Amino acid sequence: MAEPMIATGGGPVALRTSPLAHLGERMRAAAVTGARGVTLTEWPFITMVNLRVDPAAEAADRIEKTLGTRLPRRCGQTTASGPHTIVWLGPDEWLVLSQSDETAVTAVTAVTDETAVAAVAAVAALAAALREALGGDPGSVVDVSANRTTLELSGPAARQVLEKGCPLDLHPRAFGPGQAVSTTVGPVAVLLRQVDDVPTYRLLPRSSFADYLARWLIDAMSEYRGVEVP
Repeated sequence: MAEPMIATGGGPVALRTSPLAHLGERMRAAAVTGARGVTLTEWPFITMVNLRVDPAAEAADRIEKTLGTRLPRRCGQTTASGPHTIVWLGPDEWLVLSQSDETAVTAVTAVTDETAVAAVAAVAALAAALREALGGDPGSVVDVSANRTTLELSGPAARQVLEKGCPLDLHPRAFGPGQAVSTTVGPVAVLLRQVDDVPTYRLLPRSSFADYLARWLIDAMSEYRGVEVP
């Protein structure tokens, strides 16, 4: 995996650009307000670390102490502590998402040298801490931050937009805040997480599919500009 380009003492080598920087204006223009409101935003550069370890091993206990929370034990479950959210991917696999104030950047086309350095440092620090906690036990800690980007879909009509192409039952009786599962939206595989009761969802597609998914969602949002048909 190529390392992101960051600034040097002689000035910026290159600024990091998110997978959806070119659609920033279109996403903002697609926003709908009111009772049928819905917005679409990209949250780029969130730290993501793939973790594999036997949940019954002592290493899992050390990792939980490092993260400040337990590893989720069942499908759909997440746990959180401070900037970290841990998503269950399998019986011995998790995705650790970390978003501090320094690395959180919303809907930007590029970031400053300082933010780029902070983001790279945050990934390195988290991965190093988890590798130290894993020690010599079987398992793995892999930085996958460049593998996905994050789209946030929020507003009263957000669930209806997703239901146009997601096979899951997203009614609150079946899916709610603090839950995350692997599914599809349209033809795109995503990790789908509900953040709150607004409702707000975060969709994590592979970066190479992010453009298609964003355009799909923008199109799905468009009908909510009109008057609701009884």
